[in-house]
Amino acid sequence: MLLKKLVADHVEKRERKRRFIKNGGLVLETLVACCNGRPIPIRTFSYKELLLATNNFDPRLIIRNVDHYPTYKGSFEGRILSIKSFKAYDAMNHALMDLGISAKMSAHNNILHLAGCCLETSIPSLVFEYAQNGVLSNQIYISQRQGTSMVWQSRLKIARQIANAIAYLHTGFSRPIIHRDIKSKNILLDQHYVPKLVNFENSISIPEGETYVEDSVVGTCGFVCPNYLSTSRITEKTDVYGFGMVLLEILTGQRAIDLHQADESPNLAYIRNRAIDEIVDPAILAEDAILAEDGGAGLEPQLQAVLRLALTCIEVDPDIRPMMVDVTKELRRIERSIG
Repeated sequence: MLLKKLVADHVEKRERKRRFIKNGGLVLETLVACCNGRPIPIRTFSYKELLLATNNFDPRLIIRNVDHYPTYKGSFEGRILSIKSFKAYDAMNHALMDLGISAKMSAHNNILHLAGCCLETSIPSLVFEYAQNGVLSNQIYISQRQGTSMVWQSRLKIARQIANAIAYLHTGFSRPIIHRDIKSKNILLDQHYVPKLVNFENSISIPEGETYVEDSVVGTCGFVCPNYLSTSRITEKTDVYGFGMVLLEILTGQRAIDLHQADESPNLAYIRNRAIDEIVDPAILAEDAILAEDGGAGLEPQLQAVLRLALTCIEVDPDIRPMMVDVTKELRRIERSIG
């Protein structure tokens, strides 16, 4: 029995060494390609370190499970981290894309920081900072949130910061990067409620000199651009549409899929044709009422401006939608319009 265990341990150790060499080459190639030949150095964690951090990948420590890619909460060297594991056999390209874009965007304050990766798993596991306050959707959906509702100015600030992160994806590099799955469940909040955009496994770059790229449709129902659905063409405006739906969720406290019927007459007419106090999250309206009672400036001008911006972002015709740089500027203007 002892001999069998020794042999099994030796085989496992040899297999992890093989994976380390193979995955190390793929990761280095990805980092070189993503970072213009100057890869950002990232820490490599051993599989043993991941086991210790997650109590042998205890399922009770799973904090997210998107597309069957479980993310575990782990503790390592006094730090709380999140470890993203790619279980599917065909997930290598997704893992490498997520790693490459996360590393490339590591300097941006509104991208979840990549702490490193483990090369000894079948597909590299990614290690990120831990976002203590979870996903944005849990904070804004009326049906999910618990306790005190997030105040309007905090929601507006989060919207502006995420818009800035998306704008940087689109304009900060020679080839625009399109996220392709902008939604409130892909926005995490750290201990100070600073938003962090995550999940770049479906991201794609537009080739230099081109205005679009064609690829199969991926994303989340309710956030996917109709033009992308019908043509398979991906542009910066693809992300603008998803962000517009996030803005509507922030404003209404409702899920995007509840605002979007899966037929030829989406329920956006309901939003366009109703008064602002009929669609805004009641918690925001209560906040506005308190401000009015105290003699302060009301929130309605800001709410109306955000609604107009959101509806412009989700126009069916992509040419009508603004660029994310302009969305960021408009949100900053709205923020400053009322102290």
